[in-house]
Amino acid sequence: MMTLREALEVLAAHRGQRIVITTMSPITPWHELSDTPLDFAYIPSAMGQAPALGLGLALAQPRRGVIVVNGDGCMLMNLGSLVTIANHPANLYLLIIDNGHYEVTGGQPTAGAGHTDFAGLAHAAGIQRVYSFDDVQTWRTGAAEAVSGTGPAVIWLKVEAKMGQKTPAPPRPMGEQINRLRDALG
Repeated sequence: MMTLREALEVLAAHRGQRIVITTMSPITPWHELSDTPLDFAYIPSAMGQAPALGLGLALAQPRRGVIVVNGDGCMLMNLGSLVTIANHPANLYLLIIDNGHYEVTGGQPTAGAGHTDFAGLAHAAGIQRVYSFDDVQTWRTGAAEAVSGTGPAVIWLKVEAKMGQKTPAPPRPMGEQINRLRDALG
C-alpha cells in the first residue's frame, strides 16, 4: 500500500495546469508539494461536497480540467455525486483517497471500510473511465493515462491510514484562495 504523501507526489507530477481541489487529510501534504493559484484547499468543507464544486469548475473551464482529491469518508457522505458527474460529462478527475478511516475526526473506521468498492460504485453510476491503484508503482505507471484525456474519470487510490491527524488549516484564508483562483482563470 502507498502512503498519502506518495500518492500526492505522483499526482503533482501529472497534474499539468489543472485546478486541484483538496479536502481534509490531503490538504497539508498537497500544500507542501504544490502552491499555485490553481490549488484550492476546500476548508471548511461540507464533507462530500468537493465533487460538486469540482464539477461546476470543470463545466466552466472545460479546457483546463479539475482534479478533486477526496477522501473515502467524504465520498461516502455524497455517493450521489457519482451519478451527477456521470450525467454531466466534464473534464473532472475525482481521486478517492481510501484509507478506511475518518482520520481528522478521531480515526474511526469508515462505514464499509475494507469492502466498499468505489470503482464498482463509479461504474454503476455510469462513469466509464475508472481506475484503481493500491500501490505506488502501479499508480506511477497509470497516472498519466488516468489524469488525462476526456473526463469524467474516477481514480481510487488505496493508501495507508495515518492516525492522530487533526483537522487541517487552510494554507491561506478562503477569500484569498478564491481571489487567487479567479485571477488565475482570468
